[in-house]
Amino acid sequence: MFQTLDGFFKLWNFEADATQKILNQLTDESLSQEVTTQNWTLGRIAWHTVTAIGVISSQTDLILDAPTQDYPVPTSAKFISDSYQQARNAFSQAVKNQWSDKNLSDEQDVFGQRLSNLELLTFLIQHQIHHRGQMTILMRQAGLTVPGLYGPSKEEWAMTGREAPKM
Repeated sequence: MFQTLDGFFKLWNFEADATQKILNQLTDESLSQEVTTQNWTLGRIAWHTVTAIGVISSQTDLILDAPTQDYPVPTSAKFISDSYQQARNAFSQAVKNQWSDKNLSDEQDVFGQRLSNLELLTFLIQHQIHHRGQMTILMRQAGLTVPGLYGPSKEEWAMTGREAPKM
């Protein structure tokens, strides 16, 4: 947990880099991967992860330029990845320029809930992590290599010639 903007940025940058690693691995073909026809595709989850930055921020007093339209889902994996890079940078700049440590306890109405800015920043990080987990499952189903995020992935372990630890 963080209590300052510096602490937030350390965690945000690590987690946003991890999300970027996932998005950078996607291919145009993989965007249509789904578990069932009733669930979102890999592309829909990836694009939602991008647009959520702008959508969640729009519930606050932050002003930034980031996509907010969840649909239609782009058909270009590179566009999704590039859009995430732009949105995460715009978000970081907005927080740096518009909030201070004193603002972290300020409360705002976010989708009908009263949240402090600290809680909102925490939620945004957790939201990214949640959808990253969904994407990694669909990536494996699509035959993509999943990059290691908190340590080596199964694929990275295999490249070492050693057996991965059993989880």
